[in-house]
Amino acid sequence: MKAAATAAATILVAGLALPTQAAPPAPAQAVADRPGDGLSWADRATLLRYAEDTWASFVAMTDEASGMPADKLKADGTTSVQTSTTNIGAYMWSAVVAEELDIIDRDELVDRLSVTLETLAGLERDEGSGQFFNWYDHHTGEVITVWPDDGSTVIPHYSSVDNGWLATGLQVVREAVPELAEPAGELFDSMDFGFYYRPEVNRILFHYAPSTGAAPCCYDTLVSESRIATYIGIAKGEIPRKAYFGTFRSFPNTCDWDWTEQKSVGEYRSYLGQNVWEGAYQYRGMEIVPAWGGSMFEALMPSLFVPEESWGRRSWAVNHPNYVQAHIEHGLEEAQYGYWGFSPSNNTNGGYNVYGVEAIGMDPNGYPSNNDATLVDYGWEGCDKPAQPLPEPEDYTNGVVTPHASFLALRYAPEETMENLRNLESDFAIYSDWGFRDAVNVDTGTVDQWFLSLDQGMIMGAIGNALAGDLLRDAFVTPELSSRVKPVIAMEEFTNYR
Repeated sequence: MKAAATAAATILVAGLALPTQAAPPAPAQAVADRPGDGLSWADRATLLRYAEDTWASFVAMTDEASGMPADKLKADGTTSVQTSTTNIGAYMWSAVVAEELDIIDRDELVDRLSVTLETLAGLERDEGSGQFFNWYDHHTGEVITVWPDDGSTVIPHYSSVDNGWLATGLQVVREAVPELAEPAGELFDSMDFGFYYRPEVNRILFHYAPSTGAAPCCYDTLVSESRIATYIGIAKGEIPRKAYFGTFRSFPNTCDWDWTEQKSVGEYRSYLGQNVWEGAYQYRGMEIVPAWGGSMFEALMPSLFVPEESWGRRSWAVNHPNYVQAHIEHGLEEAQYGYWGFSPSNNTNGGYNVYGVEAIGMDPNGYPSNNDATLVDYGWEGCDKPAQPLPEPEDYTNGVVTPHASFLALRYAPEETMENLRNLESDFAIYSDWGFRDAVNVDTGTVDQWFLSLDQGMIMGAIGNALAGDLLRDAFVTPELSSRVKPVIAMEEFTNYR
């Protein structure tokens, strides 16, 4: 395998060169800087197996004629009609990982992605900004106006974050597959992310619906998957650098904000003329800059592509490991599920739901880690809002764990991640020839019957970085992104920096 060579003694496992023993224990930050450290040769062989099977799910859900994956694949082999721009991006970067890990050969990679890029070039999208609609029929490429599952009306819209993930996939292909650099680059360059920027609030829209003019404003939290779109816009010169500081770290700690999850600790600091409340939540002896819902997806998906903890030594370098530790302690100690990793996923009762560690989310009504919506209420000191007794472990019933959340934590807690994944695989019927199914109710043992292409893409991305020396980060980080985004991230100090 091209990027897995090591000077250490190696053993050949399934065609992959692997170290004979794990690297010595390292501090969380050191592990974060060296993808794959902290993994034994057996761990690496397991991750390769996971990648092979996860890639097989993409093969099963991708239409050969269009080169686009379905949004989801059922265990019986049926697929959804719809796909999203995020799904397409995830398929493209997953194909790059599959080739790098020798799961597919170069010819197959180029053949597959050539079809995808040709289809993308012909899809209906905004003529001025180059932004794609959110949902398409993955067979025909037609814009979805009627939801296939229930016949409800869909108003087509351009989503900032979903177009961000599509652009991410295009950039990875542009850099990692020189044979396709021109068509991938043309599509990437044609996408103007300044389309979403609203200078009056210094943030980006959620989305824009051209048929109605609806333009709900705006993403307002930093710890959100939406920051990938802001990074791309800054790198391309379409969004000003100060937009990075337009979102909240936490909401301020005055009584005007006492409806949020808890009163933050912090102080105001100024960057690029923006006054920023550097607030953090306190959780189990840690200070954590929260997400809206407390999910792994919000916090860590962008770090698959952007070396945030390396660029933000006084910010993300502390927050990412603390965030992962919060998920571990919630699952194993606070709720005592025996497993951890909470993120939006399919609900084992049917449909889709949002899950997280509620205490590190600003939303006062969740995301809970379970289907029974067990919530905490820390009150708000000084605002006539007393704290309520915390739930006991027995109150956390019907917890829902999703494997992709563990994979996102792989860089920051490799030993804990591998143990959690092994336990999920051995204790539940959650693993198959298509990799991990999307979620499991750890109380009842009920396993979801679907594989979601977005979540499979996060799994492939995490494995690709771990086994192939930060493959996706190297492909995504252009000189423009490094020169324009890195200094912005580097200048900030979160309150939780220690």
